[in-house]
Amino acid sequence: MDNEEHVETVVLLSYKSPDSVINVKVEFGEGDDKISLDTIAERAKKYQPKPKITYKMIQEYVEKKYGFKVHTAYIAEVKRSLGLSYDAPNAAEELKQPRKHPPKEKAEAIMEALEHFEVI
Repeated sequence: MDNEEHVETVVLLSYKSPDSVINVKVEFGEGDDKISLDTIAERAKKYQPKPKITYKMIQEYVEKKYGFKVHTAYIAEVKRSLGLSYDAPNAAEELKQPRKHPPKEKAEAIMEALEHFEVI
């Protein structure tokens, strides 16, 4: 048996917003076989993860645009009706009260907010 060496690596990947940003512009050149960093940056923007849209953001949007408040249960119910996943950290398996369906006006406002934030 050979005395082969090997290396094992463990890496933890996470997405985190940076504390600061340094902008560097480097051009590799012009021509058919060269590419600029600006072009690479434009391509990279397409693959950036979308920010997480929170219930609070939806509530603030609806209140600012329509002038009324919506409860998180209404947002969850609209998302559920669309077949979207919804965060319900306090959800129980058996409901103590039946689900409350939002009034038509509020459901439409929530739908518009979901479209605005590109959730649907």
